[in-house]
Amino acid sequence: MIIGVACLPACSASIKLAVPEKFKAQATMEHVNGAKGNKMSFTNFTTSRIKRGLLGASSEEGRDFFLQNMLLNQIGIQKNETVTEEKGRFRYTLTDGKNHAEVHAEERRLTVGLEYQAFKRESIFNKFGKLEQYTYIFSAIIRTDEGQENRNWELLMTNYYDSKTGNEKNSFTYFKQGAYGLATNGNDTIIIKPLIIKNTILSNGKTTQMPFKILSGYELSIDGDVIAIVDMIGQNIWFYNELEPADKLHVSAVATAIFARRVQDEKW
Repeated sequence: MIIGVACLPACSASIKLAVPEKFKAQATMEHVNGAKGNKMSFTNFTTSRIKRGLLGASSEEGRDFFLQNMLLNQIGIQKNETVTEEKGRFRYTLTDGKNHAEVHAEERRLTVGLEYQAFKRESIFNKFGKLEQYTYIFSAIIRTDEGQENRNWELLMTNYYDSKTGNEKNSFTYFKQGAYGLATNGNDTIIIKPLIIKNTILSNGKTTQMPFKILSGYELSIDGDVIAIVDMIGQNIWFYNELEPADKLHVSAVATAIFARRVQDEKW
């Protein structure tokens, strides 16, 4: 539904997420203070200090290409496989002053890549890599007050790439930006889709296509209707005005959980 627009007048202004006018007319933007830190607040909402588990990271060599390297070494090339894994977890409480939501989340990112190194010549271009497999999983349990109906929500976001199963003609194609996911309480389901900026507005007001794409945020919808937009660049949340207080609490818990990630599948 939504295509972001980057605004780069004179190549110096910051990139911004363009929210469709139709949704903007029915929504309210709330800026999230501390979106990249360990405590967040916006309008009537505040989080407790975000408690994080140890961020585990490891990197090791994978398969041994002994036979292949016997041939490649003759022309001055060495082939290696690297496996990198990162893990993290965090928890916090979100409140609107009346009700509370407890968020317990975990992240995991696994990257498998091939590295080719030309060791018979000295150059900044003597090493290059190729992504073989990428897996990102983000999950969270959201528990709200006892008095609320359907109080437990489960959030899951994933991003997966495997060069062996892909149909990409370019063998150096990288994984897609942003994770896809959903949050559900068993009755209602919020669909989560990444928003990618594809165009830029020049200083003369004309729109042109960018040579690259940028993840700008996430769209949250129920039954095809957008209920919120998480602006990762501006650190804002756009809420549909007709949300009930309980629904806004659930959406806020999902949005802040997305902001709180540290082992995320994108840099912003």
